[in-house]
Amino acid sequence: MIRNTALFSIQDYQQIKLQMLSWANRFNICALLDNHQYNSSYHSIECLLAVGIVTSFETTGNTIIDLKKFLHKTDDWVFGHVSYDFKNQLEPLSSLHSDKIKFSDIFFFQPEIVIQLSENEIKISSLTDTPEKIFFAIQSKENNITAENNIEIQSAFTKEEYVHVIKQLQQHILRGDCYEINFCQEFFANDASIQPQQLYHHLTTISPVPFACFYKLNDKFLICASPERYVKKQGNIILSQPVKGTYKRNLQNEKDDELLKQKLAADQKEKSENVMVVDLVRNDLSKICEEGSVKVEELFGIYSFPQVHQMISTIKGELSNETDFADVLKATFPMGSMTGAPKRKVMELIEQYEKTKRGIFSGCVGYIAPNKDFDFNVVIRSIMYNQTEKYLSYQVGSGITFNSNAENEYEECLLKAEAIKQVLLQ
Repeated sequence: MIRNTALFSIQDYQQIKLQMLSWANRFNICALLDNHQYNSSYHSIECLLAVGIVTSFETTGNTIIDLKKFLHKTDDWVFGHVSYDFKNQLEPLSSLHSDKIKFSDIFFFQPEIVIQLSENEIKISSLTDTPEKIFFAIQSKENNITAENNIEIQSAFTKEEYVHVIKQLQQHILRGDCYEINFCQEFFANDASIQPQQLYHHLTTISPVPFACFYKLNDKFLICASPERYVKKQGNIILSQPVKGTYKRNLQNEKDDELLKQKLAADQKEKSENVMVVDLVRNDLSKICEEGSVKVEELFGIYSFPQVHQMISTIKGELSNETDFADVLKATFPMGSMTGAPKRKVMELIEQYEKTKRGIFSGCVGYIAPNKDFDFNVVIRSIMYNQTEKYLSYQVGSGITFNSNAENEYEECLLKAEAIKQVLLQ
């Protein structure tokens, strides 16, 4: 199948992006991936939209092998997600917790239409309609982003329950069961009626981040404002950028804000969390990379986002020509920043102490290009919504070490969810 492709000049980048979002929402399946113009040598596409479905792939009894076959025969763009609970196919694990959002463990699709947006032009590639017709349809959409939300949020844990669990996890660390564990708690709302694309616009206006996405699979929505990359492949180079270390910003005082960055950079507790995950990622990548090629390109980098400063490290390696996304997934999923170390043991503890399935949270969403390069985020700072069940959920976690202060970890969770809370209660 050959795509019909055309380029069009644009005058107003932000307006076209809003119109793309509004137009895409009429499809049963769509994925909008947005970098929000963060300047980074690691970003190759500013904004990418996929809509419609030609072929698709879902979880099977032998997912990795079947996914390899699907990717091999699909010489085209592929978009989709992997949920955290796909771990149960990679390790002898299971989960009996409830999941009211109900994203599948894996879903990938070859889209009818792919749109690449940059500051001055839009590239439309279609297997169905002409690019000119699609561009006209996008330009015809009105930017009516005015919905209000007033959702009654509940928590799966009280603060006291959360603190008690953290202390129990620290006993596991003391006994040597694990070194660090990412523990998450759910906030949720029943009987919630929202406009997902409008909520996404509001969330990313408050918190524009480099791995945002609006992802729709029929009646299930992911509204994601993630700052974290899981894995990116470009040529034979693969990189991962785990985020571990968070400080609240002081946007009223530039000098104090800079001091907070310096304080985060020197924080031994945050650095110890970060380096443990870096070691885990190095170990995962070494399973699939050429011997001796895995290197830490940046350790403890400090990056600023609208609400927080984050500590981010970058690990790179070289892949053989035969290595594809399915191989990378098998070796590295779930990502170490959302589990801890050692990975299998902490996933068992996560199941023991958390109350709900993570589902697509702690998973990834992204794309695989026709040349087999790919880029996937980590699904954090996200709202999940099942429109049929009217169930809304967001989860927040932090890395727990023996030196963690349980009450501080609870406050860090609330800080990470601040932008989500703002858009849900406005």
